[in-house]
Amino acid sequence: MKTISTDALYRSLQANRSPLLLEALPERYFAQKHLPGARLFPHDQVDRRAGEVIPEQSTPVVVYCASRSCQNSRIAAQRLIQLGYTDVTVYEDGKQAWEEGGLPFETDSVAEQRAA
Repeated sequence: MKTISTDALYRSLQANRSPLLLEALPERYFAQKHLPGARLFPHDQVDRRAGEVIPEQSTPVVVYCASRSCQNSRIAAQRLIQLGYTDVTVYEDGKQAWEEGGLPFETDSVAEQRAA
């Protein structure tokens, strides 16, 4: 399974064609804070939400969760691969490393404003 470092993910999010960023945690954690531009994608809802959130199976996707010890991102990524998605990467270090790196987060209200 492909993985990505904090620095590489940050650089890719600054690029014109950044990957679709998916947080594989329950909604309450997503609402507290999430990586900029991320979409809520709980690991136990992959089968139900994949087609809606990622209509093209070739879309570059990065899945993350809380930290290296959290397995939600790997579970979600593995299921996406099983469903036929071809460009799936896991950001193993998750929110913990992102925060330790002093990188920005969004809150639920910011995401709602962007979606409106």
